[in-house]
Amino acid sequence: MPAKSSPPTCGCCDGVSRRQFVRTAASAAALLPFGSVIEAADRPASKPPTKTSETLVTQLYQSLTEAQRKEICFGFDDPLRSKIDNNWHIVKPTVAGYFTPDQQALIRDIFHGLHSPEYAAQVMRQVEHDNGKAGFGGCSVALFGQPGTGKFEFVLTGRHVTRRCDGDSVEGAAFGGPIFYGHQAGTHFDEAPDHPGNIYWYQAKRANELFQALDGKQRKLALLDQARPERKSDTVKLTGKTSGLAGLPASELTRDQKTLLRQVMADVLAPFRKTDADEAMKLVEKGGFDHLHVSFYKGHDVGGDGVWDVWQVEGPAMLWYFRGDPHVHTWVHVRESA
Repeated sequence: MPAKSSPPTCGCCDGVSRRQFVRTAASAAALLPFGSVIEAADRPASKPPTKTSETLVTQLYQSLTEAQRKEICFGFDDPLRSKIDNNWHIVKPTVAGYFTPDQQALIRDIFHGLHSPEYAAQVMRQVEHDNGKAGFGGCSVALFGQPGTGKFEFVLTGRHVTRRCDGDSVEGAAFGGPIFYGHQAGTHFDEAPDHPGNIYWYQAKRANELFQALDGKQRKLALLDQARPERKSDTVKLTGKTSGLAGLPASELTRDQKTLLRQVMADVLAPFRKTDADEAMKLVEKGGFDHLHVSFYKGHDVGGDGVWDVWQVEGPAMLWYFRGDPHVHTWVHVRESA
């Protein structure tokens, strides 16, 4: 198995312009999956195009030379598949340095297809920006198992990005396992309190709307001091506990407050394709919505403005950990059971 390389030295370019995204649970549920396209006039309506990220992974796999397969292909049960970090290369070869132009285009299309049409272009710009001069081409790809066998997974990693495409090969896991997204907007490692240009800051704004809707007793339970440390795969370790988790239990929320919490979940899921977002929310609900706990962390208040930059939603078998100090890191793990 090839050794992982050291995290790349990241350069910076111009920041990405921020759109204001305010999503409700209803609007998020209405998102079309990537790959839904207008059919050509001469194509029968009963035979829509079938290219998805999964089918493109199969195409990529079939295009690999034997030498490439030796470098980036692994058994499905290889422990490397389940690892995660905020800035890492799953294998040494990079997209731009190892794949043909056609293969690079396939990898871009696979990644694009894992996101909703409304967000895909912005997410790509974020990855291009945060991975320095090499941009998206500085990321790495590994394949586990073999497409068509029911056990395969494509994993792309880099700075502020870990994404997976598994075609539901990983049973009971949203996104095929833990994922990571983040953004350092502009040129400064430490972002200003309002995180100008950060494409994910809208998610924290929605979470802070929920905090503002809490009463004094609820805020006392929800507002804690220091957040969990970032420790690679251990950051997203699930507890399986239905009680005793950090923060305010969703069972203590009013009906309107629960609606706001569902809107928070709709916002964080909005960048992803509908099939993955729906599966994630289905697993969250199956684990018991009232078992969720919401936490905000005053020990990481950038600028001391009382807008909580670091917060999380945690349940027995899920974690959505948003860390906006000093810029956005988000750790995600959603399963049917821990």
